[in-house]
Amino acid sequence: MVRPLGLLLSVALLALVAVASIAIGAKALTLAQVWHGLFHDSGTYGDVVVDERLARTVLGLLAGAALGLSGAVLQALTRNPLADPGLLGINAGASAAVVTAISFFGVTSLSGYVWFAFLGAAAVGALVWFLGGSRGATPVRLALAGTAISAALYGYLQAVMIMDDAALGRMRFWTVGSLASASESTITQVLPFLAAGSLLALALARPLNAVTMGDDTARALGAHLNRTRALAMLAATVLCGAATAACGPIVFVGLMVPHAVRSFTGPDLRWILPYAAVLSPVLLLGADVIGRVVARPAELQVGIVTAVIGGPVFIFLVRRRRTAQL
Repeated sequence: MVRPLGLLLSVALLALVAVASIAIGAKALTLAQVWHGLFHDSGTYGDVVVDERLARTVLGLLAGAALGLSGAVLQALTRNPLADPGLLGINAGASAAVVTAISFFGVTSLSGYVWFAFLGAAAVGALVWFLGGSRGATPVRLALAGTAISAALYGYLQAVMIMDDAALGRMRFWTVGSLASASESTITQVLPFLAAGSLLALALARPLNAVTMGDDTARALGAHLNRTRALAMLAATVLCGAATAACGPIVFVGLMVPHAVRSFTGPDLRWILPYAAVLSPVLLLGADVIGRVVARPAELQVGIVTAVIGGPVFIFLVRRRRTAQL
């Protein structure tokens, strides 16, 4: 009874943060002006509230849920509670594809970045699966393949940005991670991928529970290891790829929330995944609101805020895990 009640409270918290994301921004508006902009005005208030804040709130909800789910799936897949989507090179693949689009194909619009970023993430996900042994893939092989590919791609990324000033200028904003460029078009483009990836991740909760117990135990329980790992890789790649394509690489959300959730849900992914899908947007939207308030009238990109929050939290988690093992 405690876990269902906690999930309901988490949903209520998400609703409050979403309202705050719409009501609070770099431009100070009263609640009456926000209400008027939402429901009665297509002028100045409507442009700010509907076209800017509402779109970035919706994108934050979708991207946060995707990052949380992908992080939880990858932590189960690699049996590493401190894993995140960057571990398998998905963020690096998306970033490398975007800088290629900017430097070699002259792409300048966010709608163009989305497709290149998603294709780059998908290509790296497939390559990691192949190098990790495909049917014989193990958590260690997948992590090593992802780390090696990430290092190579980030080297390529830096080389292209150094040689191309235009690519450096455009890429600097995208690589930080931001919800500021959210639009109805971007949401429409990534929504089918996010929906499909979310449904697949949630459907894998039971077989991933078996996989986390070890290969021998999973086989004894009747789990199909290769199929489960392949589908888990697909779900994580689709979710993280679509979120990264829309917002840029946002760090620590996919690591912190699933890890924190596990402390009160236990190891059961049937609860970890729903909690992660609800609480990850709370973190992402909360960080976005903080970024809009602390630097008024400008704003800090959400990727900077999550990095500032996530760095100390990650150090704490590593130290706690190390102490527990001693």
